[in-house]
Amino acid sequence: MKLLSIVLSLLILSACSSDKNGAIQATGTIEAQEVTVSTQVNGIIKELRVDEGGNVNAGDTIALIDPVDWLLQLNQAYAALQVADAQYTLAFKGARQEDVVQAEANLKSADADQARMRELRKQEVVSQKQLEDAETRFTLAKQTLEKLKRGSREEEIQMAVARRSQAASLVQSFRKKVSDCAIVAPSAGTVTKRFIRRGELAGPGTAIARLGNLAEMELMIYLPESKLPEVKLNQAVDVSVDAFKEKTFPGRVVFISSVAEFTPKNIQTKEERTKLVFGVKIAVANPDGALKAGLPADVTLKTQQ
Repeated sequence: MKLLSIVLSLLILSACSSDKNGAIQATGTIEAQEVTVSTQVNGIIKELRVDEGGNVNAGDTIALIDPVDWLLQLNQAYAALQVADAQYTLAFKGARQEDVVQAEANLKSADADQARMRELRKQEVVSQKQLEDAETRFTLAKQTLEKLKRGSREEEIQMAVARRSQAASLVQSFRKKVSDCAIVAPSAGTVTKRFIRRGELAGPGTAIARLGNLAEMELMIYLPESKLPEVKLNQAVDVSVDAFKEKTFPGRVVFISSVAEFTPKNIQTKEERTKLVFGVKIAVANPDGALKAGLPADVTLKTQQ
């Protein structure tokens, strides 16, 4: 524990100090705000429209995945939706009028056959089996007509509604798949890395390119607890790098951590508590692209003292 405290003290002293005018000085490393653009669907990369070092705007197409397979599945989903729509309409509207007329005619014919068979059975011209068959045809014709007039049951209507909703959702899903074949930039930036080539097979999550916002860089510095009262959000700072000895870059404080870092787990004395360090993030304007990621930088925060 004692050795760890000594090492921590050396780190703080080397990374942060104050000059006689009350300004806080610290060091950090320049970093770029980057985002990796990935695919959401699988397929062959048909086009790549960016190169490393190129600039893109938000919404620009970075790459295209061959959409043929997804378009075929979308057409199948459309066909299934049409079938579901027809079933839905039939369930709600019921039978056509011509079907009801035909069923009434069938019932009338079955009734006549049944009456004729009963007379013939009395005369013992036909068998009992033939009479029973005629009565069965009459019963079925009557049930068919009643069903057509009554319409679909509630359960059948609910099933038709569910099938149409399912088919419509499938269409929406494949529409999105087709749309996702065009991979677009989520924000403006510079292509700092390209991970794939035209003709390669990509799957969901495959990295296509990395975009960096080089117009505004970031760096993190670490300050002891005793210096935190002198630091405020949006406080102006000056940033300098070795490559530009006579030039400073304007920056501002955009984040102050509320959690200590590089701290022993057991803090027992007041002296040890003053050795806690907290991360402070600085945003640095870089309109001409002079600052590069990875450069060490010196930061000066002017206090109100």
